[in-house]
Amino acid sequence: MSDTAYDRLSALGITLPDAPAPAANYVPYIQTGHLLFISGQVPMVDGAIQVTGKVGADVSLETAQEQARICAINILAQAHAATGGDLSKVKQIVKLGGFVACTDDFSNQPEVINGASNLMADVFGANGQHARFAVGTNALPRGVCVEIDAVIELHS
Repeated sequence: MSDTAYDRLSALGITLPDAPAPAANYVPYIQTGHLLFISGQVPMVDGAIQVTGKVGADVSLETAQEQARICAINILAQAHAATGGDLSKVKQIVKLGGFVACTDDFSNQPEVINGASNLMADVFGANGQHARFAVGTNALPRGVCVEIDAVIELHS
């Protein structure tokens, strides 16, 4: 495995985008003590939403997992911005909170959010392992199928 989070991202073919701007009246992240709280990230690519709809109806499980991975990339872009461009300051991914817009009978929310969890483990190894929730909901902002927030511990 490569030495840094950036090496691992590069090996995965990922270049971090600019951190997405907030869509409403909130900040994209806030640090208190050694904890960095990252607001919910939606799967924006180049400033645009690529997939809308509900998992179990309009969106397949595999597509939703890809969308969760994009959310994780945007979380890392926010962490990159919050740390002044230095992901080596990340000590631990503490928690991910995942929301999945889905049909009433869809029950594979954990598998959807694995798209984000797997990326955190790929980038940070054991320090990417985290607590998590994955819940279904009737709708998410702008019609996206996934939104994920994060709590990250930074080195002192």
